[in-house]
This record gives sequence, structure tokens and C-alpha cells, in this order.
Amino acid sequence: MVRFVRKGHQAAANAVVPLPVRDGVAPSYLWITATRTGGMLAFLEERFPAIAGPSWAERLARGDVVDAHGTPLQADSHVRQGMRIWYYRELEHETPIPFEEGIIFQDEHLLVVDKPHFLPMIPTGRFLRETLLVRLKQKFDLPHLTPIHRLDRETAGVVIFSHNLATRGTYQSMFQKRSIRKVYEALAPVLHGRDFPFTYRSRMVDGDKFFVMREEEGEPNSETFVELLETRGDVARYRLHPHTGRKHQLRLHMASLGVPILNDAFYPVALPCKGDDFSAPLQLLARSIAFDDPLTGEARRFDSRRALAWPA
Repeated sequence: MVRFVRKGHQAAANAVVPLPVRDGVAPSYLWITATRTGGMLAFLEERFPAIAGPSWAERLARGDVVDAHGTPLQADSHVRQGMRIWYYRELEHETPIPFEEGIIFQDEHLLVVDKPHFLPMIPTGRFLRETLLVRLKQKFDLPHLTPIHRLDRETAGVVIFSHNLATRGTYQSMFQKRSIRKVYEALAPVLHGRDFPFTYRSRMVDGDKFFVMREEEGEPNSETFVELLETRGDVARYRLHPHTGRKHQLRLHMASLGVPILNDAFYPVALPCKGDDFSAPLQLLARSIAFDDPLTGEARRFDSRRALAWPA
């Protein structure tokens, strides 16, 4: 049996990359940790039996699969322990996402972006070129661009990218130290029986399905400060301050309070996948991010120009 380690959309920062970024797509790589017979084509076809895109025979013939030195591999090339294979992830068909990102700020270190709903952050699953990272690499020719935090595909708003390897760790440390001040807005049903503002805490753990979270009894590991901004009929606009950064924290907390965010297809119940239906965006917006710049000490704040859509 061949064991391997695969990097997804982007190579490790300290790796020597023998393939360039192509049309915004960074090469992926695969470590081979056991020798096998049969040749490279047989190995790749066995490892990726349901690959969506050009066949491995076609990719090998084009010279798009190389070793760590950039030497193109052939169908009959040996598969040896310790090899690192580089290749481009490709999709034969990808549905265009008809929403554009906006640029809020750029300097020699950071690119701050206003992400639309439905656009994934990075290549994954059925998304490759229709992702924020690949779009930005294509537009700005920034091969070292990478997000220093993430937003769900369904969430819109402010997100920060680093494109300077020398200072990336410094900016990433702000999120690790929780020195970033993030503010979200959400539309959800009116919450009765609570005095605003208030803090909601719970213990969040992985759910039964890999893509959702749930709450359980125990020491809280998540905290959200909730403010009420306005109401219109049965719907309210809330300002949410996450003091922790758990996956789907705001979505789960609002659902647990009995007021799930409008158009949430995961909480309180995971609904069937809507595929390429763009008609009902999740009404959650990363409104602003503020921090003291770790390089200059300057107070910075970046705000989304987007607005949530009240129901008619």
C-alpha cells in the first residue's frame, strides 16, 4: 500500500516550487512514502479514480506532472519512496459565481477584500478558479497571496490576505493572540425575552455531519456578544462580536438562541445542498475588522461596503 501526504491548493511556504502559479492556480504536491511498481500513470489513476478534469495520461503528456526538480514525469516513471510529485489541480466544468469581490485596501503587506456571498475562500471540492484566492492571484499577480483568516463560503464581508512572506507571521499572530476586533451583522427573527446587549457562551464540538457543529454540556469554549440594532416586523438586525473563533460560531449561537440567521441552510437543521442556487444568501456579514498594526502601531479599521437584504 502506498501512503502519501497531499497539500491542497498551495505549497508549503518553505518548499522549493518547481511549477509556477498558472492562471491564479498554485500547484499542489504529493509526497510518496512507499515505493511501488507499475509506473506513475497507474499510480495516479489508482490514487485519483474519480478525478474531474483531463486524464492523468493527458497531463503527463503535457508535462504538467513533475518531480521536485521540475523534471516532467512520464507514464512509466518509477514511483519511489521520498518522491514529491507536483501537479495542477484541474476541473473540467465549474459553474461561474456571478458576484464580484471588492478591494478595500492594499499595501506592501496586506490585501483587504470585501467578499461576496457564495464565493469560496480557497480551492476545495467542486471549486477551483471560482474562489476568492484564485481570482485575486489572477487579477493582481501575487503568487504568495494567502488568507490569514477565513470566512465561510456563505458569509460575505471583510477578509484579510497577506502577500508578503517576510511579514505574514507577524500579521497571523494577531489572530492567534485574539488581538483582532471583528464585528458581524446578521438578520434573524426577533429575539424575545432577553435584555440587550448580552453575552452568549456555550461548548461547541464537531457535529454528527462533518460540515456542522453542535453544542454540548461542559465548560464553554465559545463566546459571542450580541447587540440589537433595529427591528422591522418579525425580523431584527443584530451586531455580533465573536470573542472566540469557532467554526460556524455565530450561526450556531443564533440558532441555539432560537433565532437562526435568515437563509441558513445548516442551522438549526442541515438542509439538502442547494447546489448552484444563488437566490437566498445567508444574511450574515463580516462588517468590520480593526486592529493595531503590529509593524507600525497604527490603529486600523476596514469596513465592508455591502448591505444585508431585508425580506420584502
